[in-house]
Amino acid sequence: MGEGEQTRLVAWSSELRRVHGRLRDALRIVREAVADGAPAEPATRDLLLFCHGFCAALTTHHEGEDRDLFPAIAEQHPELGETLRRLRQDHSMIGYLLSGLQSAVARGAPPSELDRHLEGVAAIMESHFRYEERQLLTVLETLALDADPDTALGPL
Repeated sequence: MGEGEQTRLVAWSSELRRVHGRLRDALRIVREAVADGAPAEPATRDLLLFCHGFCAALTTHHEGEDRDLFPAIAEQHPELGETLRRLRQDHSMIGYLLSGLQSAVARGAPPSELDRHLEGVAAIMESHFRYEERQLLTVLETLALDADPDTALGPL
C-alpha cells in the first residue's frame, strides 16, 4: 500500500471526528441562540436559520452514513452488524427528536420549550457520537471505501 493510500484510509476516522466536532459546534450555537432569547419570546429569524441549518446538517450526516458508510463497514466487517443496527436505530430516534424541534421552532415555541427539545437532541446525539467513535474509529482507519467524504458523512 502506497503512502497516499494509507493517508486516504486513515482519513475516514479523521473525517468522522471532524464532522462530529462541527455538529457539536452547530448545536452549541443553536443552544446559545435559544439562551439569548427572552423567556417568552418566540423564535427569531436567526434561531430559525440556525435550527434549520443544524437539523439539515445532522440529518444529511446520518443519511450519508446509512447510505454509504455503514454498508461498506457491514461488507468488510460483518461482526459489526449489531453495532450498525444500534447506530441506525439512534439515527431514527434523533430524526424523531429533530422533527419535534423543527415543529416547535416553526410554531414559535417559547425558549424554555425549545431548550427542552435541544436538551433531548444533545443527550442522544452525544451518546450516539461517543458510541460510534468507540466502535468504529479503528475500523475506519482501514476501511476501503471509494466515496466522497462530503457525501458519506455530510458536507460539514
